[in-house]
Amino acid sequence: MSLGFFTILAAQFFSSLADNALLFGAIALLREQQAPSWQTPVLQQSFVVAFIVLAPFVGPFADALPKGRVMFVSNAVKIAGCLGMLMGVPPLLAYAVVGIGGAMYSPAKYGILTEYFPPEKLVWANGWLEGLTVAAIILGAIVGGLLIGDRVGAEAARFLAGLPFNLGIDTVAEFAIAAMLCFYGLAALFNLYIPRLPIDHKLPSRSVGFILKDFLHCFVQLWKDPLGQVSLAVTALFWGAGATLRLIVLMWAAAALHLGLEQATQLTAVVAVGIGFGAAWAGKAVPLEHSVRVLPVGIAMGLAVSAMAWVSDWRVALPMLALIGAMGGYFVVPMNALLQHRGHLLMGAGHSIALQNFNENLSILLMLGLYALMIKVELSASAIVVVFGLIVAGSMAVLTRLHGHDQD
Repeated sequence: MSLGFFTILAAQFFSSLADNALLFGAIALLREQQAPSWQTPVLQQSFVVAFIVLAPFVGPFADALPKGRVMFVSNAVKIAGCLGMLMGVPPLLAYAVVGIGGAMYSPAKYGILTEYFPPEKLVWANGWLEGLTVAAIILGAIVGGLLIGDRVGAEAARFLAGLPFNLGIDTVAEFAIAAMLCFYGLAALFNLYIPRLPIDHKLPSRSVGFILKDFLHCFVQLWKDPLGQVSLAVTALFWGAGATLRLIVLMWAAAALHLGLEQATQLTAVVAVGIGFGAAWAGKAVPLEHSVRVLPVGIAMGLAVSAMAWVSDWRVALPMLALIGAMGGYFVVPMNALLQHRGHLLMGAGHSIALQNFNENLSILLMLGLYALMIKVELSASAIVVVFGLIVAGSMAVLTRLHGHDQD
């Protein structure tokens, strides 16, 4: 592994860890302010909205500057959002600013891989990036929980409040958010040392009208391209399903395994560990030219999700959830690499990743809406698991039938 790629991975790890841990600090801040309970899910939505609204603009921005510079600016925006929380800006608004930084960051962190590596190394590079991101998600949840807990967060907040000089950090939530400032700052420091690569696919005009027209053109172009179409559809389906599956696992664990919220949350971490192993396996075993051959694994994943309805023992649930995660990681990593490769050829990697984010987050909103609808009509936990798994398996079966031989 080269020093340049190690620097990219380090920057992504610390930024992603801070993203995931910051959510806990923001939720704790809402609770300290005695905010209405409906603001907690809206907090997460405020982060996601930026990926949809800013999609036409963050892709050209990522392609117009060296990707390391874009990542540095993005982390600076996240730092501004954290500072806003500490300075009394409403958490929903401040967390939306962090979401803006995240929306800017994503096209650059994936787009730089197509500029740094040849096509035959993209799946390997994505395997490393996705595996490390999953590790950051797991560690971020652990760190976030510790920072807002009594053993670490409360003691640290009391210590800081007792110092002779006042840092303005008096509560557990403020301590957690301040700690995230340090992680974002460390990520920004690594950003400064990312290799400076030639600017790719710079737009001829910066007018809003041209950018929107260019986004629509790229949207149509990528969806019309057979390989772009399948990679967009699969990655959108995966992340939409993944976001919803986290909530479904919590509900299913309470109903089928009789677990409390803390234990059920640990089950979602098992899925994340599986994704990491699956991503690493794909990085070694799947060459870019054979990426569409992993589509049947998505069908198997959906069927495995449905089979969870018949599991009532946590000792069976653990390996099953790990397997579901591993299958997901195995088929999404080659699709990410394929999308980056096609996007790089057709319009610029930053453009294509922004389009990917746009589609993925629309998918998240759609699937969460579908989940809410199933709850509203009072389907049982087992029925929801079966229906959701069949939707995933059926969608992957259609994509396999349409695109399973596109690279043969």
